Amino acid sequence: MRGGGGDATVTSPVDWSDEGDEPPSGEHARRRALGDLRTLYRLADEAYRPYRCPAAAECCQLATTGREPWLWPVEWKLLLQAAGGRAPPARADGGCPFLDAAGARCSVYAERPFGCRTFFCHRARGPRREPLERMAALSRRLEALARMHDPDADAPRPLRAWHSGAVP
Repeated sequence: MRGGGGDATVTSPVDWSDEGDEPPSGEHARRRALGDLRTLYRLADEAYRPYRCPAAAECCQLATTGREPWLWPVEWKLLLQAAGGRAPPARADGGCPFLDAAGARCSVYAERPFGCRTFFCHRARGPRREPLERMAALSRRLEALARMHDPDADAPRPLRAWHSGAVP
């Protein structure tokens, strides 16, 4: 469904019912959470499929835009995994540290966070109405997934806050 839809149209990627009352633990839990996160990301991509982005990486210029994605711990773990287990160095231009050396392309595009997938650029083209209800439902599912994976997680944090804590 495009351009709308409530909770009923989105299948939850968080369903531990086949595991019993408790979520799985250890490596199995980590793999399951990352798999569920990828499913949620695919649903977000599906919702924005009718839109076209100029792919100029303007939204990745975090210092310039003053906006950045907020990530749950499970999202940060997936980003680090996609980056080979290490956070890249900070960029002198204030852009997202996950941009390529030229600052033109995301080096972890397939695993980019929910906030990057749902950032709506003024230059994007597509239907007049954004899929706001569907994104709200997916955002709630992301929080549920994050809290299931890490019950001590208080809230998401800005990407650069995660990054500054990971880079010596």
